[in-house]
Amino acid sequence: MARAHTDGRLALTDRLTLNVHDLEVLVLTGIYSEETHLPQPLRISLTVDLAVPARFDPDTPLAESKNYLDLKHAATTALPAGVHFKLVEAVADHICETLFLQDMRVTRVEVTIVKLAIAEAGEAIGITLVRNRR
Repeated sequence: MARAHTDGRLALTDRLTLNVHDLEVLVLTGIYSEETHLPQPLRISLTVDLAVPARFDPDTPLAESKNYLDLKHAATTALPAGVHFKLVEAVADHICETLFLQDMRVTRVEVTIVKLAIAEAGEAIGITLVRNRR
C-alpha cells in the first residue's frame, strides 16, 4: 500500500496480513433447483489486511493485532442460519461486511470461495471477492 507525499513521492504504509484458509462450511446457496433445498459445502479462505502499530515488541498484547478466531467466526458462525444466498458472491460480501464491522483497523478483505459440490476431478471452481474499506 502506498500514499503520495505532498511532493509526489510515494510513501509506503505498513500493514499486517492475516490468513485463514480452507475452512469447509455448509451454506444454503445456489440458483438451480438441486442446490436450493440443501446446504452446499464451500471451501472459504480469507486474507485480511489490518492497520498496524509502528512496532510489535515481545510483550505486545493481542489487542494490537487481531484474533484469528474472529476471521473464522466471520466465515462460519456469523453467516445467518436459514438464509439462502443465491450467489456465493453474496456469501463473500457478507463475510467482508462482518469483518469491517468487527474492527475499524481492517482495511482490506479478500474472500475466496470454492464450490466443492461441483468439482468432478478435484478442480477448484469458485470466486474471489476483494473489498477495501470505503
